[in-house]
Amino acid sequence: MTKQRRPHILVTGAAGALAQRVINQLRDHCDLVAVDFREQVYLGDDIPSYCIDFTKRVFEDLFRRYEFDGVIHLGRIQSSQLTRMRRYNANVLGTQKLLDLSHKYGIKRVVVLSTYHVYGAVAYNPALIDESAPLKSAGLSADLVDSVELENLANIYLWRYPELNITILRPCNIVGPGVRNTMSSLLSSDNAPVLAGFSPMMQFIHIEDMADAIVRAYKKPVRGVFNVAPEDWVAYQHALKLCGCRRIPIPSIPPVVPNLILKTLKLKSFPSYLTAFFKYPVVIDGRAFAREFDFKPKRPLKEIFRFYRENKRPV
Repeated sequence: MTKQRRPHILVTGAAGALAQRVINQLRDHCDLVAVDFREQVYLGDDIPSYCIDFTKRVFEDLFRRYEFDGVIHLGRIQSSQLTRMRRYNANVLGTQKLLDLSHKYGIKRVVVLSTYHVYGAVAYNPALIDESAPLKSAGLSADLVDSVELENLANIYLWRYPELNITILRPCNIVGPGVRNTMSSLLSSDNAPVLAGFSPMMQFIHIEDMADAIVRAYKKPVRGVFNVAPEDWVAYQHALKLCGCRRIPIPSIPPVVPNLILKTLKLKSFPSYLTAFFKYPVVIDGRAFAREFDFKPKRPLKEIFRFYRENKRPV
């Protein structure tokens, strides 16, 4: 009897904590190849790992060599990393190359990680934002253009090549051990800035739950766009209080003032292009994903905030 071939999966963004948790969930029953645009990481002798620019020809060699069945694209470069142009090349042109190669080599399953930031933070956002809402971020901030374009690109391929079975995930704030994004930096700091007079509702998902969501999405080839978020939310200033952070109020008008103060205080954890997200609520509706993939986050806000309260250092 011939031994059944294990699924071959390419995972991008391998230097990130989220990708590494996804890899750990899949490694026992899949053959994985890890790549990252920024650095090479060692994930064990059983997982080949590469530091590759997706737009270079050598990237295609991986598709030839490993004959992938699926791709989990977690390699979106955050707006706080790299220059705007390099980030655009990595996020948009790199993703385009990845999807082109996926089509060329007959990939049957693609999961793309996006972000809830694509909706944009504006005063008149609905109370619960579902997947059909317009993506306003591109018009609000040049630093979020590449996030929206990455999504638009994935959407084009989703409809043009149904055989790729593309699922796009838009998670809320991903937090927890090892996460190095803006929100995690704020929750783990002793002093965190707040915009005076504002405390928008926010959602948080633990990194382990997000890894679980990605694996569930990969295993069930349902095409489409899905928000990923728990059904509870909390005001930003209250979240800081529960994490043991001292709140530093910053005047919010005129818009140039908070940017100047943050620059003076060297608070890199509060980038100016995200200022509106600390002013207006962007609460997303994750029920469609929960229903379709039978998903329920296991780690409550209490556990998330306890971790940050007990780990007052950059994580």
